[in-house]
Amino acid sequence: MIRRIILPVIFILLIYGFWISPDFNQISAGVAIFLFGMLFLEEGFRAFTGGLLEKLLNNTTDRLWKSISFGIVTTTIMQSSSLVSVITISFLSAELIALASGIGIIFGANIGTTTGAWLIAGFGLKVKISAYAMPMLVFGIVLVFQKNRSMKGIGYILAGLGFLFLGIHHMKEGFEAFRSTIDLTQFALPGYAGLFAFAGIGVFATVVMQSSHATLVLIITALAAQQVTYENALALAIGANVGTTITAILGAMSSNYQGKRLAAGHLIFNVITGIIAIAFIQQIMFAVDTTANAVGISADDYTLKLAVFHTIFNVIGVAVLVPFVKQLVSFLERIIPAPKVDVVEPKYLMDSVLDFPETLLEAVRNETIHLYDNAFEIIAHGINLHRTEILTADDLEDFINNDREIHDFDLDSIYERKVKALYAKILEFISRAQGDVPPELSDQLYRLRQACRQTVLVVKSIKHLRKNITRYMVDKDDDIRREYNALRIQLATLLRDINDIRNTEEDERNVIDLDVYRVAIDEESSIVDGTLDKLIRKGRITSVMGTSLMNDHNYVRNAIWNLTDIARTLFGSSDAAEMEAEELISLDQEDLEAV
Repeated sequence: MIRRIILPVIFILLIYGFWISPDFNQISAGVAIFLFGMLFLEEGFRAFTGGLLEKLLNNTTDRLWKSISFGIVTTTIMQSSSLVSVITISFLSAELIALASGIGIIFGANIGTTTGAWLIAGFGLKVKISAYAMPMLVFGIVLVFQKNRSMKGIGYILAGLGFLFLGIHHMKEGFEAFRSTIDLTQFALPGYAGLFAFAGIGVFATVVMQSSHATLVLIITALAAQQVTYENALALAIGANVGTTITAILGAMSSNYQGKRLAAGHLIFNVITGIIAIAFIQQIMFAVDTTANAVGISADDYTLKLAVFHTIFNVIGVAVLVPFVKQLVSFLERIIPAPKVDVVEPKYLMDSVLDFPETLLEAVRNETIHLYDNAFEIIAHGINLHRTEILTADDLEDFINNDREIHDFDLDSIYERKVKALYAKILEFISRAQGDVPPELSDQLYRLRQACRQTVLVVKSIKHLRKNITRYMVDKDDDIRREYNALRIQLATLLRDINDIRNTEEDERNVIDLDVYRVAIDEESSIVDGTLDKLIRKGRITSVMGTSLMNDHNYVRNAIWNLTDIARTLFGSSDAAEMEAEELISLDQEDLEAV
């Protein structure tokens, strides 16, 4: 509803501005070109996020100070807090980082984004940057049309910088022309009325342009042309800082509850920082003057002093809120709780991860593990055991042999809600993502898809198995009861071993050891060694029991083979070469037949 109103209003204001002033045309064109450059720059950096940025983020956010440092460095390099925010929301949605780490990155991004003001005030307004823009655009556009992903990315970055420089040039020229016809300083407001009014204008401008960088360029060029007063420019910068949260909020709309928590945290941080800046404006201005004198900035160089102000009040905001990160996390978790739904929804598959291949792969992997965890519940209950019994019983074999408890649960209903529905969502997401995944990652995506299918097949095997297990595990015939308990033991111990591998450090995992279960079910069972035939011939079990046992043995065999494959995909090595080696070493059907 709001968007439907805002867009026509913007168009009307632009048309009116174009009609009354040709200088306004040049300023507006400068803003548009600058924003176009931002889009190109972000697209260029996306070309290099297929691994490097994700791995760096994953390895440098285990401490709050590291998260803040990461936010500062990446935003300084990319000159886009929006891109860093979107990537952070993607990682948080995929649960690759904790909420506290995400908040730390946002803190750092707010400091990192201040470097843009320094570049514009210190370089952009003092050098004829339009001369640099044209060669960058020419070389950049040539590279954009190359097929190589890296070359294309460099082309987008060069073209983006060219458009940024060109946009700054047009805004600067537009405000210079404005100065001879219209004096905007006549609308200046003194005191706190001016602070709040111009902060509101800064918020609105950033919400419209969805770029605090563009708003800051506009403010600095207007200040350089003396179209706004220094005090009102400071208020505009404060408003731009608050308004930049709109990008994170829009990015979080397509993410899960974790992304929404981060967007809310971003908003809270920027609003509190803005309130602090307005409340202590005089003290901060004094700190700006002191810093400017210390580093040799002249008293009338208001553009550079604005950059100093922008940095100081963001650093103050971070310093004030860092001690309260834990409380902020608790507050966000309380006001935006994890959803409780009847039908299980994906936890990690968000549209925001589609642009980042490595993140996408991890999101699908985590969602496949989520599917496996749901299937674990059905498998455990299907063989009349609790998850905790499988994972914690001291002597699992002894426990199962003495267990007579039948679990009453609706397997079909749980399968529909927790496995089938989630499986369908994963398949749909993978189908959408496959075209955007680089060839080196598509193989792993296919394996994850296979693991999802195998998880469903295991549940279906357990569904067929459950009826006879429930019947014969309490049968008065010791022999048939022992045979079915043996099947339960094999499945339960395999599930326990998979869980142990899952909880082991990755470089110490050995999924190949699970092949012993394949050997056992194919070579060491009562059906293979002739025990079953003897039991039937001696009348210790009926032929009906024997037939049921042979059929159920096949269901257990299928479940074990699929479970070991699933474990290899989900909890084996994440390195493609090592993964291939594990697959070559592991036993397959031909290997067992050759033994």
